[in-house]
Amino acid sequence: MRRVRFRDPAGAVRYGEWEDGVIVFGDRTFDEDEVDVLAPCEPTKIVCVGRNYAEHADEMGNDVPDRPLLFLKGPNTVASHGSEVTLPAGKDRLDFEAELGVVIGEQAKNVAEADAMDVVAGFTCVNDLSNRDDQRRETNWVRGKAFDGAAPLGPVLASPDEVPEDAAVRSYCNGELRQDASRELMLFSVPELVAEITSYMTLEPGDVIATGTPEGVGKLADGDEVAIEVEGVGRLEHTVEIPSA
Repeated sequence: MRRVRFRDPAGAVRYGEWEDGVIVFGDRTFDEDEVDVLAPCEPTKIVCVGRNYAEHADEMGNDVPDRPLLFLKGPNTVASHGSEVTLPAGKDRLDFEAELGVVIGEQAKNVAEADAMDVVAGFTCVNDLSNRDDQRRETNWVRGKAFDGAAPLGPVLASPDEVPEDAAVRSYCNGELRQDASRELMLFSVPELVAEITSYMTLEPGDVIATGTPEGVGKLADGDEVAIEVEGVGRLEHTVEIPSA
């Protein structure tokens, strides 16, 4: 099942099913263009994983970590499918990063790896937008990773059975394929990440784990059109605006 959160033409927020570009809510159907597609969840936090693909660590000139490298994005970073994201002005390097997002379905603390999927509501697409200028200057990556709109999510929440263990994770910029890998290549699996994160913090319903990006990240320019694909989830699309400094 692929669940979508949207605002209908009357302004009401609804939850429906997305089937072949048509949104079904009760006995009504809507075309995608008739509604505002919203982020599929409202996280209290997004827990991001750095360097979870060896080839991405290599392209960034970094070592592979011996445990998940974690950082946070707040609710202010959430953006939705079809949105225009305004990026920080005056930066030399602003990047897209395609990621598989894990959406938590219930309050979770100290979850064993064997039980991790029991607390997962489903999967979505994430674009971990990154301001490299500031990321390279700071330790906690607040300026580099947690600016407004830095985590477009969507377009749907796909149930775990819809997303293969070897699901492809891809990005496109202006229609050009830029990243193409499989979740099988992640250094730390979804169950390992859930167990590790919940040993330190409580995850709430709607929280997201962004599982890391494969190689091929690239620089964005004003007006670029970005698409993130996860096999079984679908295609998250948005544009970017970079104001003049």
